[in-house]
Amino acid sequence: MSRRALAQQYKTAPETPARRGQGAAKRSSLEGSRVPHRQSRSVLHVGCGQNRLDRLPRPFQNGSWRETRLDLNPDVDPDFICSITDMAPVPSDSMDAVFSSHNIEHLFAHEVGDALCEFARVLKSNGLAIITCPDVQSVAAVIAEGRLEEPVYSAPAGPISPVDILYGHRRSIAAGNTFMAHRTGFTLKSLAAAISRAGFGAYAGLRRPKTFDLWMVASKGKVSDDALKKILVDCVTP
Repeated sequence: MSRRALAQQYKTAPETPARRGQGAAKRSSLEGSRVPHRQSRSVLHVGCGQNRLDRLPRPFQNGSWRETRLDLNPDVDPDFICSITDMAPVPSDSMDAVFSSHNIEHLFAHEVGDALCEFARVLKSNGLAIITCPDVQSVAAVIAEGRLEEPVYSAPAGPISPVDILYGHRRSIAAGNTFMAHRTGFTLKSLAAAISRAGFGAYAGLRRPKTFDLWMVASKGKVSDDALKKILVDCVTP
C-alpha cells in the first residue's frame, strides 16, 4: 500500500488537557542504558523483550535515538524492571518517545488508563507515544466466518489463529508462559478514547486488517495532524 493510501486511513482528535499517573520509586535514574551518548533523543521501549534493534520501528533505527529498555522480566536485562502500570523508576518528563508493542492487551481493562497515564508522565512536553496492539474488530470479522482456530498468518512462534490473537498465544500459555494471556482488547475507536482520557493532546491511528493490528501515535503537545500521520506511515512502512 502506498504512503498516500495509508495516510487516508488515519483518525485524528483535537487537543485535550494532560494528566499524569504516579507510582512508588524503585530505580531513580537512566544510568545503565547501553546505547552511546551521541544519540540525542531517548525512546523508552516498554515490554522490550530481547535486546534487538529490529524490535523498534524503523524511525528509531536511524542512529539518532537512545533506547532505554523496560520490562517485567529480569532475564532480558532491561534498564528498568517494572510494570507499565507503575513506571515510578522512570523520571517524569524524561523521554522523547515511548514505544509499546503488544503490551496493553495483556493488562486488565481497568489498568489500561494507568499505563497510558504513565506513558504521558514520563514523556517530555513535546513527547510522543507510539502504541501497537491487536485489532479486535478485524479478528472478530474472521471469527464471524467460523474460522476461530484456522491459522491466519505465521509468526516466529508458529501459526497464529484468531483465538490466539484474541486471548493470547495458546502454545506459549500451555508451556507455562501465562503472562502471554490477553486480558482486554481494542478497536481503533476504543483505543483512541483511552488515549484521549489519558490526556494526550492529539493522536492519529491506523487499522491494518490484513495484519490484525492497530497503530496509534499520541502527542502530549501540539503536533500537526500531518506530522502524526507521517510518523505512523514511517512506522508501518518496511
